[in-house]
Amino acid sequence: MTTLELAGRALAEESARFAGLGWMRGTSGNLSVVLGRDPLRVAVTVSGRDKGELTSDDVVVVGEDGLAVADQPYPDKVPSAEAGLHARIAAVSGAGAVIHVHALAPVVAAEHWPDGVELRDLEMLKGFGRAAHDDLVTVPVIANGQDMRVLGDAFEAGFRADTPAVIVARHGIYVWGDDLRHARHRLECLEWLLRFTVETRLSLTGSQREKGLRAMADERGVR
Repeated sequence: MTTLELAGRALAEESARFAGLGWMRGTSGNLSVVLGRDPLRVAVTVSGRDKGELTSDDVVVVGEDGLAVADQPYPDKVPSAEAGLHARIAAVSGAGAVIHVHALAPVVAAEHWPDGVELRDLEMLKGFGRAAHDDLVTVPVIANGQDMRVLGDAFEAGFRADTPAVIVARHGIYVWGDDLRHARHRLECLEWLLRFTVETRLSLTGSQREKGLRAMADERGVR
């Protein structure tokens, strides 16, 4: 098999995995792997296909601008609309693979913390490549938009080499790594971390609300 065929098979397998988790509902989400760097060439999943049903042929090679290049087996296939951001992330971070999914926890977390989601003192941070204790991790949040150049500029402005992820508000999350498996492991750990952070915040808010209601009832009783 050619390098592109191997990449297409890997992208299809990982897409099916994420679709099974409910993180790539319908045709949402996209994945990519870097094929070369001089010039930058990225294999990205095609647009408009159910991510649980991709085949090794459902892949397009794009350049640094996210547009399909002519010298490939599938020049007429349409890459994901977000291919430009995949290419930008790969170029800036040096990653070998980028995963973009629509898991709910990151989007909800960005609603609560639009200036960045802080994580600390959680064992699962080690799976995300950071220390479990005494290490503040802030996952950046950028505003959503349809212009990948604008999104790419926002990503690059907040990029930190030790935080391989960015949340796009009211959209989804991008996570990257040395290869697809590495990126997947990071995403799985980060999704857990963000879900924990959201759910504990909601629990705390509910507890505070109950305390407030009890205090009001007690005050009325005294009066």
